[in-house]
Amino acid sequence: MNGSPDAVASSTVMRRLPRTAIIADTAVITQRNLTRLLRTPQLLFFATVQPVMFVVLFTSVFGGSIRVPGLNYIDYLLPGIFVQTVAFGGVNTAVGLAGDLASGIIDRFRSLPMSRAAVLAGRTLADGVRNLFVVGLMVGVGSLLGFRFHNGFVPALAAVALVLAFGFSLAWLFAFIGMSLRDTETAQVAGLVVIFPLTFISGAFTPIAQMKWWLRPVARNQPFTFMVDAMRGLTQGGPVGHAVLMATVWMVGMTVVFAALAVHRYRQG
Repeated sequence: MNGSPDAVASSTVMRRLPRTAIIADTAVITQRNLTRLLRTPQLLFFATVQPVMFVVLFTSVFGGSIRVPGLNYIDYLLPGIFVQTVAFGGVNTAVGLAGDLASGIIDRFRSLPMSRAAVLAGRTLADGVRNLFVVGLMVGVGSLLGFRFHNGFVPALAAVALVLAFGFSLAWLFAFIGMSLRDTETAQVAGLVVIFPLTFISGAFTPIAQMKWWLRPVARNQPFTFMVDAMRGLTQGGPVGHAVLMATVWMVGMTVVFAALAVHRYRQG
């Protein structure tokens, strides 16, 4: 085995950590990231201003020109904004981890007898709490602009839970990006390169039938569209089975694949 005796001993201890210790480590890292978020209110402010701007701009600029049969545009738009909000929140995961790498705190974590997955899981869970706050804010802003949950209370809760789970799965993708690029500016640009096409080439803001013919197959068969369709069905009524199933398949696949890749990158140093 390569490495110094201290590194080997630390690696051996980490492999023997009980499950309760792994959970405790994850809880500590989650608390650390939430505390850091609370101590940088400007970050939380701009994380909430962006989706509010999207809602106001889309309803004011495009609301009168985009026709959606059977729905007010705000009811059509908000499910897409929910999905976009947690997706853009995932970029912060990549930037935060890249910043931790640059500052050296990740190297300090690696030297401690703690779970390798805890650092990444704690970051993604903390970002999930932030997403909950931002989605709640978007519900309030949308309600002021006329958005309503037309399908009942329980489906509304299911919609919120589903979009938070989607944000959690995306966070692992961005955790892998952050651990791979190691530079905050590059991680931010890379995250936006992933998010912008997936968000706008989907049914989030406009019906897919109004897109160019060559974009429609892409838009219909990507995870953002399945998530938006599931959210619309849950919040406004209509069939949701296929959309929820496909969204769940994408979420499980992304979580399994990118969590493994992110932890692997963390182990590599």
